[in-house]
Amino acid sequence: MSSPTLQSQAVDTSVARSWLLRGPANYSDIVAAESSGADVVVLDLEDSVAENEKHQARENVWRWLDQGKPTWVRINDVCTPHWSHDLDMLSSVKGVAGVMLAKAEHHDQIAATAARLPAGTPIVALVESALGLEEARGIASASGVLRLAFGTGDFRKDIGAAADPVSLAYARSRLVVASRAERIHAPIDGPTLTDSIDEYRAGITVGIAAGMTGKLCLSSQHARLINNELTPSAADVRWAEATIARLGVDGAQVKYGSERPQLERARKIRELVAAFSR
Repeated sequence: MSSPTLQSQAVDTSVARSWLLRGPANYSDIVAAESSGADVVVLDLEDSVAENEKHQARENVWRWLDQGKPTWVRINDVCTPHWSHDLDMLSSVKGVAGVMLAKAEHHDQIAATAARLPAGTPIVALVESALGLEEARGIASASGVLRLAFGTGDFRKDIGAAADPVSLAYARSRLVVASRAERIHAPIDGPTLTDSIDEYRAGITVGIAAGMTGKLCLSSQHARLINNELTPSAADVRWAEATIARLGVDGAQVKYGSERPQLERARKIRELVAAFSR
């Protein structure tokens, strides 16, 4: 029997919808995250941990990973001494499912991080600044990068932007285009900070409209909302299956150029349904 993980389902992280950031300063919070319902739980050694709790948080993450529980970990950015300490800890234990690098701003930062991790460890690069956005394609091209993620809060602070969709539309589109250009999986949107369910759903919709296929979150309730909104609807599935039946799964019945994109979308819906139902 495989060891339990902090991933609620066997959802491939390349298409994972909800990415729950959980602070590990208290070990009980790590344990509680097992029942969060998120596709991926990320033990967050950066923003979720106070400066004077970093050492304890690392010890808790090490303890969890040492039990054979593969888990994603968000590490501090390269420009801080915590980055090296985080990687020292991760290099001494097995079970690191993946690493989320905070405040990624250059291809070389990804390379330096990957060099200190077990070979093949996937990396999600968090873009949280103007420089990071300008370097998005280079970051996306770095070996080991699975997806980009948008750190909306720190990005807004860096450039002085508002939180509304129009103010951040360019940044979201830039990350989506960079990901597609480098043939990596679609990016993960930043969290929406609200207690309103309607406002949260609207925040999810903004990312979907931009072409993002995942979202960071801070609570189990939000993780479930994200999963619901980013799962193909029954109507989507019916359309996809009818389209595949009409055009053939291999496109044998395609007659017009406009039908090829329809078939690709239908096949993608079928793939997502299969991925989310495992």
